[in-house]
Amino acid sequence: MKNDDKADWTRRQMLAALAGTAGAALAGTTAQADNNSNNNKDQDEKKAPESKAASTPSVDRPDPTKVPGAGPSALGERSPFESPERIAAFGVISGTPLHELHGTLTPADLHFERHHAGIPNIDPAQHELLIHGLVDRPLKLTLSDLLRFPAVSRICFLECSGNLRIDAGEETSPQFLCGLTSQSEWTGVALSTLLREVGLRPSAKWLLAEGSDAAVLSRSIPIEKAMDDAIIAYAQNGEALRPGQGYPIRLLLPGWEGNTNVKWLRRIEISDRPFMTREETAKYSEPIKGGNIRSFSFTMDARSVITTPTYPQNLERGWNEIRGLAWSGRGKIVRVEVSVDGGRKWQDARLAGPVLPKAHTRFTLPWQWMGGAAELSSRATDETGYIQPTRRALIDARGAGSIPYHLNLIVSWLVEADGRVLYKAEPWG
Repeated sequence: MKNDDKADWTRRQMLAALAGTAGAALAGTTAQADNNSNNNKDQDEKKAPESKAASTPSVDRPDPTKVPGAGPSALGERSPFESPERIAAFGVISGTPLHELHGTLTPADLHFERHHAGIPNIDPAQHELLIHGLVDRPLKLTLSDLLRFPAVSRICFLECSGNLRIDAGEETSPQFLCGLTSQSEWTGVALSTLLREVGLRPSAKWLLAEGSDAAVLSRSIPIEKAMDDAIIAYAQNGEALRPGQGYPIRLLLPGWEGNTNVKWLRRIEISDRPFMTREETAKYSEPIKGGNIRSFSFTMDARSVITTPTYPQNLERGWNEIRGLAWSGRGKIVRVEVSVDGGRKWQDARLAGPVLPKAHTRFTLPWQWMGGAAELSSRATDETGYIQPTRRALIDARGAGSIPYHLNLIVSWLVEADGRVLYKAEPWG
């Protein structure tokens, strides 16, 4: 056999193996919510309903080329064989199924949610945004008013600052481990445009963003960020915001922790100092070594997670593709390294474009698994030179009491000799 023939045969083998792996990954997602629920009964988890694919009986189906199909409908639906779902927990969050998605954009109905007092029911015709404080011309703006301003769009991730389950067990998927991050194309009005419209006074340094939910969640935001890339968003992935994402308008701060991206926005007050709200005193600040508190830790640091192979997948011998997501609130991801031996050796993964600032970036690495134990890990580096830390490095830098926010440590998946893939569960301290 010629060398070229051997190379072609190897490529064919790899493609066949990858096709089998993809099928196994999709087939294995049905039991995910049940397994997570059973392993976390003491945490009031809500068991996700059985998938449509699993509930569809195995019957002989007519040849689709012989039977006319259904006609167009008012709303498109997913195939009954594809039914990704969010996992709801504690009554206030629901996580994105990262291991079941492709590309970088999250379908709007699978975008993670975090609520502080439920989702308010807001009539857009009655909703107004007030901008006042240290301004020359206070304004009240309706949604119709905002739609008259020049529109801008940004593709970026959103992430909850508490996006890591440090108590996760080995039967944990990426969705349950760190599914409180999603990515969308957001459309709205640049906040800088509105602030120029009202006329900031020289002493203006901070603004208060206040929501219309029953918690009246509010955060202090520096003027520099407001004048940089912040927008008042009214659309997501080409449609109006969904209620769980802040309908009719929300604040979007690319790269900053999710709670600062105030949903159901109703008021912006300009001031010369931060407002020290409940969300930035009793919450969303972290105790660190020396008895100190780290406050206003807005930016989400670089991190990555392998999304396949992961639990509940069973790996097949031969060529597989390690895939995952990396992101940073500081800018672009410039490098992702993958290890198959628990961090002793690292190799560069391929970044699958587009590689955008403050956005999820896909990475891939072909890997030939011929059996035996393996430990899969990934670490990201962003354009500022920041490298995703190990668990030990993060604890040493901040102290064991720094939980539960901004934990971007390297996580690993264990491949057992029989092909089972489990999360490497480790105690925090």
